[in-house]
Amino acid sequence: MTIQVGDRIPDGKLMHMTADGPAPITTEELFSGKKVVLFAVPGAFTPTCSAKHLPGFVQNAEAIKAKGVDVIACLSVNDAFVMDAWGKDQNVDDKVLMLADGNGEFARALGLDFDASGFGMGVRAQRFAMIVEDGVVTALNVEAPGAFEVSSAEAILQQL
Repeated sequence: MTIQVGDRIPDGKLMHMTADGPAPITTEELFSGKKVVLFAVPGAFTPTCSAKHLPGFVQNAEAIKAKGVDVIACLSVNDAFVMDAWGKDQNVDDKVLMLADGNGEFARALGLDFDASGFGMGVRAQRFAMIVEDGVVTALNVEAPGAFEVSSAEAILQQL
């Protein structure tokens, strides 16, 4: 079942890179008491994700945070090392928290996973963006397969 506006984010654990190496972050730590923009991409270093999706959030980070957002987070079914390398490649700095959902468990819990085995990519997260306030989804924009329209930073800015 796909998560909907008004639903609480499921409990889960993601990974992110710290100065001491990969470290877990729970959904409780990430969302509790905060306004978070979470967007997901099918894969780090993939064409649309690298050319448009992540760069849009990096470029608009200041404007998004000016609307009361505490954290902007990028999620992908990749490992923390790949997400860290992609963040460095994209000059993310501290503008976007790069989150790894290595086994796709969180994407599956959201009901926003898909099977990309036909492309040799295994199970991935669908392309989406959501606004979450204190653990509750207040906006959810899921892309049609192959599309990049409703999950952009500009679309989220319009909803904030």
